[in-house]
Amino acid sequence: MTALKSSRTGISTAGQQKPGGVLGREHRALSVGIVSVVMLIAFEATAVGTAMPVAARELHGVPLYAFAFSAYFTTSLFAMVLSGQWSDRAGPLAPLTGGITAFGAGLLMSGTAGAMWLFILGRAVQGLGGGLVIVALYVVVSRAYEERLRPAIMAAFAAGWVIPSIVGPLAAGTVTERLGWRWVFTGIPVLVVLPLALALPAIRRMASGPADPGAPAPFDGRRIRLALGISLGAGLLQYAGQDLRPWSLVPAVAGAALLVPAALGLLPRGTYRAARGLPSVVLLRGLAAGAFISAESFVPLMLVTERG
Repeated sequence: MTALKSSRTGISTAGQQKPGGVLGREHRALSVGIVSVVMLIAFEATAVGTAMPVAARELHGVPLYAFAFSAYFTTSLFAMVLSGQWSDRAGPLAPLTGGITAFGAGLLMSGTAGAMWLFILGRAVQGLGGGLVIVALYVVVSRAYEERLRPAIMAAFAAGWVIPSIVGPLAAGTVTERLGWRWVFTGIPVLVVLPLALALPAIRRMASGPADPGAPAPFDGRRIRLALGISLGAGLLQYAGQDLRPWSLVPAVAGAALLVPAALGLLPRGTYRAARGLPSVVLLRGLAAGAFISAESFVPLMLVTERG
């Protein structure tokens, strides 16, 4: 009992030494800003899936429907690795602002597109921005929050997906029916301004600069090349999967030749055989994400085209 009381006293003392949480005075603006950015990205992800079938139909691009999703994810794969390298070298502020800019520009490109290929190009630009942003936000967490606060802010990131998942499809469907699908894309960039105004000054103060100010880390050219190989390989495989004529075996083989070695070079050793520890976690997260994204992409298309 004495030991338990001592333990409780120690915890209380530690709490007094380090007051405040993620919404304490020191972290409040940063926490609200970055969680709001995550919520807007989540809202975009759920809203776009709802509006996409109507957009593809109006642009006469239903045969290219899958590319509107794969363009985002293939470019974001490359941008995630680039963002990590960039954050180590110069701090997370530059990739975060660059990523938000690209994300908004991609949304505007897709929202104003007059042809499906322009729409897909906008989604690719948007994917570059999304990949830069998400990794930069994780770097901000590691730098601006002490270890005891990191679980709370990461839980807030996860919670930031809950409300958009519930209201996003309803809101996007209503906007699409009342105003048109283009408003789903062009309206989101305006909403990002306020969270950025809150978060950027705090990031500049608490998390800017290279990881090692004395010797900024150089870009790892090998990792950048591997990330580019994964993106190009995934894109070629996607293209081959959309065109089932015999000659599509050529891009399929080329895509596999790029994708497989690059993935093995970037992923933890043993991922492909679900080795104990981090490799099996990465593999299962990849499988779960692939299943989720496939359902999120094609179930709305089926509901709109087959069930109205």
